[in-house]
Amino acid sequence: MATVSKVLFRGAATTTTGTTLYTTPAGSTAVVTNIVIENSAATTSTVTLALNSVPIATAVPLGANSITVIDLKQVLPATQTITGGASTTAVDIHISGVEIA
Repeated sequence: MATVSKVLFRGAATTTTGTTLYTTPAGSTAVVTNIVIENSAATTSTVTLALNSVPIATAVPLGANSITVIDLKQVLPATQTITGGASTTAVDIHISGVEIA
C-alpha cells in the first residue's frame, strides 16, 4: 500500500456551505491531518465544514483578518467527502492529509 502526503483542498471558500471540497478516490482511504482557515476580510466571517455529512464546524465565527488551525486525525474511506463553505469568499481553506491506496 502506498501512502502519499498531499493537499486535499486549497482555495477560496464558496458561499454554499455544502460545496464538495474533497472526495476520497475509489480504492483509497484518506486521513485528514489538519485544516487551516484564513479570513482576510475586515469583518467577522463564518465557516462550516463536514466530514461525510457529519459537521465538525457549523457557522463558526472567524475574526477579521484571522487564522484558525484545526489539528485532527480523521479517516475518510473511499468515496467519502469533505464539504464546506463560508459566509464570504474572503475565507480560504487549506486541508492537508494522506491518501492510502
